[in-house]
Amino acid sequence: MKELVVATKNKGKLREIKGLLADLDLKITSLADYPDAPEIEEDGKTFGQNALKKAATIALYTKKLTLGEDSGIEIKALGNKPGIHSARFSGEKATDRKNNLKMLRSLKNVPASKRQARYRCYAALVDGNGIVDLLSGQCSGIITKHARGKNGFGYDPYFLIKRYDQTFGELDPSVKAKISHRALALKKVKKSLRKYLKA
Repeated sequence: MKELVVATKNKGKLREIKGLLADLDLKITSLADYPDAPEIEEDGKTFGQNALKKAATIALYTKKLTLGEDSGIEIKALGNKPGIHSARFSGEKATDRKNNLKMLRSLKNVPASKRQARYRCYAALVDGNGIVDLLSGQCSGIITKHARGKNGFGYDPYFLIKRYDQTFGELDPSVKAKISHRALALKKVKKSLRKYLKA
């Protein structure tokens, strides 16, 4: 069975990725299985650059097919911030709670009609021979004033999907697994992996 290394230490992200790729004949591992892997400095200017850097660094180290993923939230009223800095929005010792508090403070005087946001995800596949693919997905929503729901991670309890009138924190994970930015990017990844595994 072929191994796919997911270049992440984020348990929530890994859980989602494993779930979305569950029906492929792949052994999915992560950086937790490679404790001596090099640290990756996410210094790219875009989600795509960061995803490629993660995948390439770990593929070079493990000599295995690697999935690097970078995602974040862009809030229109904040000039599309935090963007690539989503995980570290509140500084070096950022936590989901601190990031969300900073986001709410930044949006304090912004009315509901101007709180549009989108989650974006880029996923890169790299193996020992080079780049296999770079794919993306995005999902639009509105930022709520109060946390709603306990599901998901990151900004999920504040990210409202109008069609369902629920945040990612309230949505059933099986629904999120169809419509989220990561789900849409990984749908394309899955197609790419199927081709790759046949080759």
